[in-house]
Amino acid sequence: MIFDQLFINGKRQILARFPNYDPNSSPYNGASADAFSKKRADTWENPAGGFIHAMHRHHWGGYHYRITGKNSDGEVVYEGGWQNNRQMGMHPNHRMVENIREELDSPGEWFLDSGSDLLHFMPVNANTLPSALVEAARLKHLVEFKGLPGEPVQHVSLHGLTFRHTARTFMETREPLLRSDWTIYRGGAIVFQNAENCGLQNCEFDQLGGNGIFVNKYNRHINISGCHLHDCGASGICFVGDPSSVRSPKFEYRETNDYNHIDTQKGPVGRQFPSDCIVDDCLIHNMSVVEKQATGVQISMSRRINLRHCSIYDMGRAGINISEGTFGGHVIEHCDVFNTVRETGDHGSFNSWGRDRFWHLKNAPPAELPSLSKLDTDPTIIRNSRWRCDRGWDVDLDDGSSHYEIYNNLFLQGGLKLREGFYRNVYNNIAINNTLHPHVWYDNSMDRIERNIWMGAYRPAGGMPKGKWGAKVDYNLFSSLTAKEKYKKHGCDQHSVVGDPQFLDPANGDYRVSPESMALTIGFKNFPMDQFGVRSESLKAIAKKPQFPVPSDESKRSVSRRPKNNAEVLWLGMTLRPLTGEQFSAFGVSREQGGLAITRMNPNIRSPFQVDDVIQTVNRKGVRDVATFLEQVETLDGNAAHVTFVREQRAQTEVVADYPTLIVDSANTAARLKHLPVPNHQHPVTFAHPATNNEPLAALSDKQLAPNYGPVFANGVQDGCYKTDLGSLTPIAQLTSWSYGMNARGTQSLMLYGSAATKDPGWDPADFLPIGSISAIGSLHQFTAAALRASDRKSLGTYRWILWRTQPVTAVSGGENTAFQEFAIEVAKPR
Repeated sequence: MIFDQLFINGKRQILARFPNYDPNSSPYNGASADAFSKKRADTWENPAGGFIHAMHRHHWGGYHYRITGKNSDGEVVYEGGWQNNRQMGMHPNHRMVENIREELDSPGEWFLDSGSDLLHFMPVNANTLPSALVEAARLKHLVEFKGLPGEPVQHVSLHGLTFRHTARTFMETREPLLRSDWTIYRGGAIVFQNAENCGLQNCEFDQLGGNGIFVNKYNRHINISGCHLHDCGASGICFVGDPSSVRSPKFEYRETNDYNHIDTQKGPVGRQFPSDCIVDDCLIHNMSVVEKQATGVQISMSRRINLRHCSIYDMGRAGINISEGTFGGHVIEHCDVFNTVRETGDHGSFNSWGRDRFWHLKNAPPAELPSLSKLDTDPTIIRNSRWRCDRGWDVDLDDGSSHYEIYNNLFLQGGLKLREGFYRNVYNNIAINNTLHPHVWYDNSMDRIERNIWMGAYRPAGGMPKGKWGAKVDYNLFSSLTAKEKYKKHGCDQHSVVGDPQFLDPANGDYRVSPESMALTIGFKNFPMDQFGVRSESLKAIAKKPQFPVPSDESKRSVSRRPKNNAEVLWLGMTLRPLTGEQFSAFGVSREQGGLAITRMNPNIRSPFQVDDVIQTVNRKGVRDVATFLEQVETLDGNAAHVTFVREQRAQTEVVADYPTLIVDSANTAARLKHLPVPNHQHPVTFAHPATNNEPLAALSDKQLAPNYGPVFANGVQDGCYKTDLGSLTPIAQLTSWSYGMNARGTQSLMLYGSAATKDPGWDPADFLPIGSISAIGSLHQFTAAALRASDRKSLGTYRWILWRTQPVTAVSGGENTAFQEFAIEVAKPR
């Protein structure tokens, strides 16, 4: 007998695993780089039959493997990894193993010795076992609606049933879904194939091993309503057609079609796909328990699927995923989707791809791409829904997603992303504390963005058109003039307005605007705020709701984009900013000479300078901007600095001999860092704003350097901050940061601040005192260490709180942030 799901009194038990199950850890409720290392494998007599679960290297889902044994060197041998259609290998740290006898070491774990048919179980409470109901799951499917071609099953529905405890199917998830990131297992607890006018009403799907409901290939008018799906190993509901119905299909991301050889007929071939189906009033949560390329509702190679009044939350990846444009015509309305992308990355509560015939089409005339984009898809509508994603975009229309009409949506956290595609009509939406994220648009995208409420400047990435953006980007409401005007040169927002939206009751989720709101002057219309999610009383009683953010002042938000020419640098406890515009005249400095004005000083650091001094040269070299200033400071090498500056329009010179020095070290392993090794004692970094991705914050104080992204800020985040609480006032001798060159993210650009406040001073650098800057160039696959060290090992100041303010270090995707690995604070010794 073989099974891999065990239930005691209806509750799923934990298959023996390493690391042990931790409900508060992510991903996999516990992961380790050493999950199947040789050292670990040496403790296993025979691991054959065990499983490896690992995240994709970029957190684009995951992989699964079956252990087949050990080789002659004692290393684990395994097969699998076909569950992801973007093959890039396992994440080096996010790995977990299970179904290994020697890992049975924690209450609630079990292991089945299939050779002897002996079940080993370590109960949490042994006294309850004699009367316990013990169940093992072996069936992959529970009910199948299967007709024959031309002879479909018709007019059969199931009402009020509970389906639970199926076998896991992750090793059979291997069929690629065209050029999406997915592979699929065509099965679930309930399977529809060759069915018409059938359905499920008021059913529960509980702790399934794989998918809940799978609507496979030819199906028409399948109606799923009032159902509750939860705690399933893979996806909730899947609509997946047959690739034979797709014209000129491709099956891997890098594959492309040629314009001269594609089928140019519109629409599908034949009828082997789901169409005209409804999912209504369904509660779907806690999917992707095992498989991380999973979702609440998956749509692929299907037509006219209507999702309405669904509450979808607590997902490892997206809440709703549309794998490609084929064949469109979907309507998503009155849905409530939140707390998604919890274990993965680069995604949204809603995600779509549009890697159809036109996408990356070789030899295609650019002028024909808009019409070619219509070949595979009819328009899809997303309306009257509420979205929140704290680890991505609220709605993410990724590669090629085209022909979407998006209106009357409330974006609570991550805003709306539109990557390259055509004919996206976006109007009458609200983005709380966020905005539109346009990425790599085509010059002739035909996009229309109007009558929306944006609470921030657009955040373009990846190379937008140099000229006009889209067919029309105008008549929007912004919360600041700066945001409205920022992309005016691209023909954006000539008639848009600026003002407070005047939301009625945001604390309770009512973001309708008042009758006096300026939003109404641009044609914005209020839409209902009480019709999101499930509507049956039984499901409403148990459904969660998202957190409702308080609208904030854009000018105080840490993710605001600061123009490069206004960048600042910290030195000797001073804040320096390059002169711009009318400031040259005000300070009596020519534009040719330029300089950096002192805008703020740390009163605890002795300095010959004053606020409003303008530094123009360091050791006779001109410093017009931050880059040239840092170049000169970094060449001082402990020698005295001759600094020329202008005070009250008069040039003066000071010799600065006592200043903090910047030390930089690099190596391909942590052990080879000669000048700045990782110390034995760190002060834990316990806070970050905004939230970081990838590794937990504790990784910044675990005394280890790892070849990964670390707790990294998302692309596009400017002025992301880490904060250390020392617990009490402490004299600081040195501040050190370590990073790893993960995809050019080893470079460091830090501004360091301190505070002596007894209570948490928050995140505004203005509430801290400036200390100094760290600027260090990193190399690919190298560890970089950089330290700001007080002169003669004195003190950088006495503080309780240290703020590490970061800046992006590449121009890719709106700015990629440093892959920090460790922070350390060296205490100054008493003199």
